[in-house]
Amino acid sequence: MCVKQDILATLTYFDIFDYPLVQTEIFQFLRHSYPQKEFTKALHELCIENWIFKLDEYYSLQDNYSLVMRRKDGNTRAKNMLKTAEKIAAFLSRFPFVRGVAVSGSLSKNFADKDSDIDFFIITAKNKLWLARTFMHCFKKFTFLVNKQEWFCMNYYIDEEALQIKEQNLFTATEVATLLPLRGIDSFQQFYVNNKWSRNYLPNHVLRVSYVDELKKPFLKKLVEFILNNPLGNLLDISLMKLTSHRWMQKKKQRRLNKRGFVLGMDVSRHYAKPDPESFQKKLVETYEKRIFNLFLRYESRAKSIY
Repeated sequence: MCVKQDILATLTYFDIFDYPLVQTEIFQFLRHSYPQKEFTKALHELCIENWIFKLDEYYSLQDNYSLVMRRKDGNTRAKNMLKTAEKIAAFLSRFPFVRGVAVSGSLSKNFADKDSDIDFFIITAKNKLWLARTFMHCFKKFTFLVNKQEWFCMNYYIDEEALQIKEQNLFTATEVATLLPLRGIDSFQQFYVNNKWSRNYLPNHVLRVSYVDELKKPFLKKLVEFILNNPLGNLLDISLMKLTSHRWMQKKKQRRLNKRGFVLGMDVSRHYAKPDPESFQKKLVETYEKRIFNLFLRYESRAKSIY
């Protein structure tokens, strides 16, 4: 793949979300590494050839300035939401067996629209994921009373026993690279060590861990962990996993939809709890591959006609 095709591939991925990129962002999300001079030259030529469009400092496959306005509004909204996310992350880190808290989803990419949630990625202690998740989701029930449930979307859990993400593709690599850790520096350092595969997809992206606050263990957290850090606690953890898995299987069978129109589903194991990749991730990857295939056909066809 040449540098021009790589640039087109990067912009195609973010075009799925109607999200134009600045030059440094395009470079960060390229699938391969190139000399800066070669990259800049290729970007300029793609604009001249009308493959891409420069709108202020942003680049897009669409000649549509409203995308720039949408991004700027989303960046401003995200800046305010991240202040709230920081406070919530500090609170969530106080739950038993929680070892790391990061912002994920669109907010971790510095974008939020009026319907955006605050999505959290949680790392838990080994073999205690389901205890931690149950404590946190019992609390979340109360957030519905004050209509703040969208601030506490704890939708991805992984424990210290199995930190490597199972699905390895451009989508998951992008999600790993753009995680915004807010609590638990040690856990996230280990997480990134276990997910070095993401560098195969995004070799230019710098992972963010240096400023993460260390977790502090309040007395109640220490007490609960002391009481449940034994075989009985492990048995309870397994029971909660089975109970939760059964409930989500029922939701999937009933074809219940989330607010984005996707069938509710959860992928479950002893060491992780995450959205079912069949419900969104697979569809997104298929959409990307179809778009990139058609775009490259047009690109190669035009190149042949020139020469």
